Amino acid sequence: MRRKFAVIGAGLAGIACARTLAQAGCEVTVFEKSRGYGGRMASRDTPFGRFDHGAQYFTVRDERFARALALSPQLCRPWSANAVRVLDAHGRMAEASLPAPERHWVPVPGMDALARHWAQPLAQAGRTVLETRVARIERDSLDGRRWQLRTEGMDGSARVFSGFDAVMVAVPSRQAMDLLRESALAPAFAERLAQVEVAPCWTLMLAFPQAVQPGLTTLGPQWNAALSTHHRIAWLSRESSKPGRGPVERWTVQASAAWSSEHLEDDPQRVTAKLLRAFAEVTGIRAEPAHVQVHRWRFARTQVPLGRSHLWDSRVGLGLCGDWCLGHRVENAFVSGLELALAAL
Repeated sequence: MRRKFAVIGAGLAGIACARTLAQAGCEVTVFEKSRGYGGRMASRDTPFGRFDHGAQYFTVRDERFARALALSPQLCRPWSANAVRVLDAHGRMAEASLPAPERHWVPVPGMDALARHWAQPLAQAGRTVLETRVARIERDSLDGRRWQLRTEGMDGSARVFSGFDAVMVAVPSRQAMDLLRESALAPAFAERLAQVEVAPCWTLMLAFPQAVQPGLTTLGPQWNAALSTHHRIAWLSRESSKPGRGPVERWTVQASAAWSSEHLEDDPQRVTAKLLRAFAEVTGIRAEPAHVQVHRWRFARTQVPLGRSHLWDSRVGLGLCGDWCLGHRVENAFVSGLELALAAL
């Protein structure tokens, strides 16, 4: 009999776990509370082009990740931000650049394309359940050796999915801890998760279509990405410099962990005004953007990781994975999901 797995979360860790299990012949169902795939590998469409408002790029160090990417060679392309500038608090060059020892890669046409592509076989088989939040994990009411999930749809509907031999939780550590506690499961897991620290991040998205005209292709600095020591801003990137993106001048600005934590519950309009001012200070761009939007990530960058690639209890059939297990890199998410699946197999 085929083993049945539920995977909660369709970020890269969840999709890597699910596709590995499915390729091994298991029956897998993926549950995701949002309407798409990728988690923080997110892209947002606007009239002026796409913004990668979560993860900005990825690097490739693990040979297994390299092999998986090689199966779809046209999906990801190198980004010319390899020489990342380091700026002081006033936007001046603190160091000429940080020559990256490895390539920076981006999926095309947006960061979400990788998880969406890997999830496609599952979606075509009807094995993904989107816009559905898993509220509780509990023992199957008809078979106490298996699991069932109580879910809530975005339309307010409630359903029960049953008959799972194992459940893989691939969501941010705090959400995983809350779900385990709500379900009265794995107190030892919850105790370990309490030690993980993940910082929030406010992200600002700006578009300047006035820059697209004869003789003018960019505004402000001539670099495409920079680390900043400004107290409000940690990272800036010119979205329009990424391969496969539209030509309109667009910037993604990510606030520092400390500032995001301090202003986590601030009104979005106030956050927008403060980050716009900081953006102008760092880049010198004082033109009025045609598009301004902010997004708050409550769980963005891992500060203290779990220290191992996953958690798996074979006795009860319960596992956890995510980038927070190893760090904050995209590759950490892939490795975590892959190794959890391999442990279960």
